[in-house]
Amino acid sequence: MTRLSERLYSLRKEQNLTQLLAAEGMGIPFSTYRRYEKNEREPTAPILVQMADFYSVTLDYLVGRSEERTT
Repeated sequence: MTRLSERLYSLRKEQNLTQLLAAEGMGIPFSTYRRYEKNEREPTAPILVQMADFYSVTLDYLVGRSEERTT
């Protein structure tokens, strides 16, 4: 899921967040979020939904299936 890690990084930077603040905002451990962003681990479906909600984008955008951020 290389596209996911790229989108996570890009969305986080757009909001001027650190990895720690993003992880806290999503309610996941910092080390886990860091691994998602570095493409070292793939999140479960419920975590993907949390991420999309946190960044206010569609799940399809987050995983690279669409270029449209919102519906």
